[in-house]
Amino acid sequence: MKKKIVLAVLFILPVVVYLFFASGVNNFGRLPILTENVVDVAQMDPNVQLKDKITILGFLGNDVASKQGNAFNLNQKIYKRFGEFNDFQMVMLVTEDQMGKVEDLKSELGKLSNIDKWHFAFGNPDEIETIFESLETNIYLDDSYSTPNVFIVDKDLKLRGRTDDQDEGTKYGFDTSSVAELNNKMVDDIKIILAEYRLALKKNNADRSK
Repeated sequence: MKKKIVLAVLFILPVVVYLFFASGVNNFGRLPILTENVVDVAQMDPNVQLKDKITILGFLGNDVASKQGNAFNLNQKIYKRFGEFNDFQMVMLVTEDQMGKVEDLKSELGKLSNIDKWHFAFGNPDEIETIFESLETNIYLDDSYSTPNVFIVDKDLKLRGRTDDQDEGTKYGFDTSSVAELNNKMVDDIKIILAEYRLALKKNNADRSK
């Protein structure tokens, strides 16, 4: 009798666990769409684009030097964890007069990790504001056309975030000055959107094989 119970547990428990997590991914593993039709950075800088990538979008404006700490937080807590995914990238928008400061920042970041998927798009203040306003958030750029917040933009140029955040209600962006926010909220949301795309890819491959 004991052997039968043990065998039942060994065979049934994994199935139950699988069904539980599969159900969770399907029913709860969708990161809400907050804004449609985010303007692609390629319209400002043809060397960088958001389309077909899962992007962490940031705005450093003309104040790159004072935002280095934010960039380091983002690199250590987000980029190092997810940078290995092929469709993942970091895109920071800066004004054209900041090229030297960007090179300094890239040099410092390069001491911490491979920065192949860190991209910096250059434009004028009006172009940066146009892209930022297309996010349609409750966050504002400061006088240097920058913000400590970064945003998750999916492959179809849609802003993703939370609609039921316990602190903010609708959560559009993530404050890079807060390591706790990056660890406790942003990491989870990126996991969700990556799982969502992996699930969609598996489904498409399964459909093609039928």
